[in-house]
Amino acid sequence: MKKRVSFLILSGFCILVLTGCTTFQKDKINPALLEPQANLKFTDVPIPVGFKAIPLESFCFQTTSMRTGLLKYRGKANADLLVNFYKEQMPMYNWTLFNVVEYGERLMNFDRENETCIITIVPKGNSAALITIAVGPKNQVYAKKEKPLK
Repeated sequence: MKKRVSFLILSGFCILVLTGCTTFQKDKINPALLEPQANLKFTDVPIPVGFKAIPLESFCFQTTSMRTGLLKYRGKANADLLVNFYKEQMPMYNWTLFNVVEYGERLMNFDRENETCIITIVPKGNSAALITIAVGPKNQVYAKKEKPLK
């Protein structure tokens, strides 16, 4: 009788363990299945060498007439050097610096005819930084240059 009770307890335990393992296995990602990578890179917004994209925190949407996106990158560079990098590089891609706000983080606003680009630089210690790039269409009221009032 003791052998039978021990056998039932052992069998029940094995069933619980094996059932738990099978549900755990279902949650694992099959490495043989690959998903296509989203195109998150804007060709007219430079990224410093050595900075890596953070795809899980980024998105991009483009049509033939507009685009918008929020791209995040992590890498090693001094925040002041990154500000200088964008001040020098963005005009080469037809972006005009609108303003720079510095409060520990650096916030740079660029624009051109129909778009705006906001670059946020967050220092992360040990000369590491997080760069966030937000690109989007300008509000049409501000995008059109109106004649000054006389």
